Amino acid sequence: MTSTENRPWRGVLVATALPLNDDLSVNYAKFADHCAWLVENGCDGVVPNGSLGEYQVLTPEERAKVVETAVAAIGGERVMPGVAAYGSAEARRWAEQAKDAGCRAVMLLPPNAYRADERSVLAHYEAVAGAGLPVVAYNNPIDTKVDLVPELLAKLYAAGFVQGVKEFSGDVRRAYRIAELAPELDLLVGADDVLLELAVAGAKGWVAGYPNALPAASVELYRAAVDGDLDTAGRLYRLLHPLLRWDSRVEFVQAIKLSMDVVGRHGGPVRPPRVPLLPEQEAAVRSATEQAVAAGLVRAHG
Repeated sequence: MTSTENRPWRGVLVATALPLNDDLSVNYAKFADHCAWLVENGCDGVVPNGSLGEYQVLTPEERAKVVETAVAAIGGERVMPGVAAYGSAEARRWAEQAKDAGCRAVMLLPPNAYRADERSVLAHYEAVAGAGLPVVAYNNPIDTKVDLVPELLAKLYAAGFVQGVKEFSGDVRRAYRIAELAPELDLLVGADDVLLELAVAGAKGWVAGYPNALPAASVELYRAAVDGDLDTAGRLYRLLHPLLRWDSRVEFVQAIKLSMDVVGRHGGPVRPPRVPLLPEQEAAVRSATEQAVAAGLVRAHG
């Protein structure tokens, strides 16, 4: 696994949901247990403080402790924190905090307080790369309104500012253009419901949501897909897709936490401004999760 050691963003990295108590405080003990459980079930590492980890509504103290908790649980080489912030200086400070905690890489959104132009994006990534850790870009034009198109990613890579990209545009055609323009830039699957398409297109990793609830089956799916075992991958993909598609919906945090609860893990509530799922949404997620359990894709109360 030398490639994963040298490029710790390769493989299945789980964008961790953050277990909250009923009073909405962070349950760090359960979070540490969750990180360890994911690795025990075959995942290569975790990405705390991503959007699934509700980083936007954490205090700075909580956000730092989340990273330190993950590192203490599974080792810094397996932890790639999200370091997104409105300002480049703040994002740089979060990258420095990650480095001090022992992490080997960070994940960074483009500037998202406004529609940043190309010069702003380049300056932003240059500033954070200056912290000294490899940076994986996170392209989520749906939420950020800033699109890291293949041509811009190639410039970021050529400048040495990014080493990989979590691609969440949903446009699987981009994989081939990225490979043409920057063949050494690692493409990471960014949305669960295009996993198979991007794996076939040459993805080197998956920053994943639903392994929070279904790690073993998700890892089996990923490995089969990248190994070209399309019979196994296709079967698992069809079985899991009713859940995987929630990763691309507005309510993805609530859905994944509910699935965690259903299989006997601790997802817990979400912090405002997120609100609980509507009854019909909860019923759909619960039903799809129970069907996955019935299909043998998860050990209930695992």
